[in-house]
Amino acid sequence: MKLMTTLTAAGALSVAAVGAQAQEKVAISDLNWTGAKAIAYVIKTVIEGPLNSEAEIVEGLSDQAIIGAGMDKGDGSADVWTDMWMPNQQAPWDKYIEDAGTVAHNQPYAGTQQMYVPSYMSDQISSFEDLKDPAVAAMFDKDGNGKGEYWAGDASWKSTKIWQVKMKSYGLSELWEPEIISDATFKAQLKSSYGNQKPILFYYWTPEWIHAAYDITPLDEPEHTEGCMNLQLDGEDWLEVSEAGCKTPDAQIFVSYSKSLEERNPPAAKFLSQIQLDPAVVNSWILAIGRDEMDPQDVAEEWVAENMDIVQTWIN
Repeated sequence: MKLMTTLTAAGALSVAAVGAQAQEKVAISDLNWTGAKAIAYVIKTVIEGPLNSEAEIVEGLSDQAIIGAGMDKGDGSADVWTDMWMPNQQAPWDKYIEDAGTVAHNQPYAGTQQMYVPSYMSDQISSFEDLKDPAVAAMFDKDGNGKGEYWAGDASWKSTKIWQVKMKSYGLSELWEPEIISDATFKAQLKSSYGNQKPILFYYWTPEWIHAAYDITPLDEPEHTEGCMNLQLDGEDWLEVSEAGCKTPDAQIFVSYSKSLEERNPPAAKFLSQIQLDPAVVNSWILAIGRDEMDPQDVAEEWVAENMDIVQTWIN
């Protein structure tokens, strides 16, 4: 960590008053999308640098049920959920934040979630109504079974279920089927399809670097109205009982953390309660890590070193 000595020295005065307090190691989630990874490394860098404490991104800690349960227990197995999208994670929010009161959060930033095509296809496909045309669906049929494929997301994401509910609610289940693969595999497909000007239909969100790398267009949807979404995603019959026939409102994206840190590492808890993320800044981290393939630790350390005025507002 080439900048860590400098960062630690810069932050020494910030933690002098709390140096005698408990400062257990902070266990940070290892979620599998670039934005979450970027945020994780910035949090780790601030805790290890200006806060002069210890933090670890726990390899493989990506199962959101395990993260939520670990924060609830407060045993140090999982302390920080770096990128909690609401309302996608409504169930753990209700269970641990609203009901149990064992998990806290910062002020959120906004993110969008939409279905896209490359802009070279936008003259043919501009809305979900266009997807009802069998000739359009046939353009996206990869395996010859008569249905067009769309990328719904990774198998572990709640949003992947939501997009299947949306396609059902729009009356598209007979013509379309989800392709459920990892983000990395999808990005390889997007690169190939875009380079060869081939059809591809996919879910994506902001902030993310693909919006800088590719010219893509979101599909028009009916506007969100009261009662247009009824998501019951935890039962076995989730697809049958859920409805989502409208545009998804902008998400509220939180850093959530175990309230046990208020006793186990008070400076870290204070920092996590006060961190405020700017979507444009998050996107710059994602660009550097995802598109430009920079090491996320280097990206985090350089940003923290160059923006100590912002960091100080998070920790003081």
